[in-house]
Amino acid sequence: METNSMPRRSLIQNRFKQIQDEGRIALMPFLMAGDPDLKTTSEILIKLQDEGADLIELGVPYSDPLADGPVIQEAASRALKVGTTPLNVLAMLSTLQDKLSIPIILFTYSNPLLNYGMERFCDEAALAGVSGLVVPDLPLEEAEKLSPIAQLRGIDLVLLVAPTTSKERMKRISSQSRGFTYLVSVTGVTGERSVLEDRVKFLVNDLKDSCSGPIAVGFGISDPEHVRKVRDWGADGAIVGSALVKRIFEAKPGLAVEEAGKFCRKLRAAVS
Repeated sequence: METNSMPRRSLIQNRFKQIQDEGRIALMPFLMAGDPDLKTTSEILIKLQDEGADLIELGVPYSDPLADGPVIQEAASRALKVGTTPLNVLAMLSTLQDKLSIPIILFTYSNPLLNYGMERFCDEAALAGVSGLVVPDLPLEEAEKLSPIAQLRGIDLVLLVAPTTSKERMKRISSQSRGFTYLVSVTGVTGERSVLEDRVKFLVNDLKDSCSGPIAVGFGISDPEHVRKVRDWGADGAIVGSALVKRIFEAKPGLAVEEAGKFCRKLRAAVS
C-alpha cells in the first residue's frame, strides 16, 4: 500500500478539536462487532451516529479478552459463535464508508493483530475507513513499533493509562498515544459501575499535567450522570461500553438498534 505523509491533524484529532470548540466533551460509545450479527452491528453504528455519538469504539471479538468484564466477554463469545472475524468486521466497515462520517476506533488485542501482521492489518483497516486502534494488552515497547506503522496509514494508535500508572510512565505513554489518551477509571476490567469514584478527578488532573492532547475516560462509565461527572472533572471524552452492550443483548427481538439509539440519545444530552 502506498502511503503519504500524515496530515497535520488526524481525523480523531480534528473531531476532538471541533467538539472542544463547541464547548462540550465527546460521547464515545463502544459496541461489540458481530453481537448479535454484523448486519445489526452495521445498523447500530449508523443509529449511534444519528443519535449524537462523536466517535465509536468497535470491539473485534477475541477468545481471551483480558481487559474485559463479563458483559463484553460474553458479547465477544456470542460474536465468535456466529463466525465474526477481524476480516469480516473490516469488510462490514468498508460497506459503510459513504454513510459513516465520524471516526471509528477498533478495540482489539495484540495476539490476533501480531498473528495477522501489523502492517497488513493496518493496511486493511485503513482501506476500511478505520481512524484509530486501541490494543489494551500491547506492551508499550510494542506500541512504539506499531504506532508509526499505523500513523503512516492515517490511523491513530490510542494508548491506555491505568490508575496504577506512575507519573513518569504516564508521561511516556501519553507522549506516544495518538488521537487521544485513554484513561482507565478503575483498577480491573470493563463493566458497569453504580458509582464513579471521585479519584478519577485527580487521575484526569494528573494526566493533564503529562500530556497536551485530549483525554477520554472509560471503564465503568454507565449512565448520563457518570458522563456529566467526567465532563465536570475536565476530561475531553466519555467512553460507554458495557452498559450499551448489555442493552443491545437484552433488547427484544428486532429492537436492538432502537434500544441502542435511545440509550445514546440520553447519554448525548449529558455531554454539553
